[in-house]
Amino acid sequence: MSYLDLGSRRFGTEFSSLINKRVIVNTLTKKTFTGILLGYSTADHSLVLSDVNDEEGNKYSRVILYGHAVSEIFLVEEPLDLEELAKRLEEVFPKMIKYYPEAKLITVMDRVRVTDKGVEGTGPIAERVKNVYNKFVEEWSKKQSK
Repeated sequence: MSYLDLGSRRFGTEFSSLINKRVIVNTLTKKTFTGILLGYSTADHSLVLSDVNDEEGNKYSRVILYGHAVSEIFLVEEPLDLEELAKRLEEVFPKMIKYYPEAKLITVMDRVRVTDKGVEGTGPIAERVKNVYNKFVEEWSKKQSK
């Protein structure tokens, strides 16, 4: 059994939350890449980016950056406001919502899980949650594009 301190776990959680998000990566050689983070290596924090643009205007379908060359990673898009989504779900499911900000998780009736990646669960309740989630994400996306 391995033991990770709270800071290490939180770092891993935050890093994982960047998956499938648009990021800006600066390297030690002063190059800048903007793209979608597809994955990373937990061993050395090497990155795989897709739909990448560099500061010179070059476009690449995939870029792999070795962890030792990366100096900074910035999230370009605003993360989904799960606290606001929890309030919206509370209107539909009064007193049945639990929001865990540190885990970036909402549960509905202790059966349906909601994260910024989507809704996990099946059945009529999960379908209602998915409808609220999809409408919320659509509104959020419109605000982001302004």
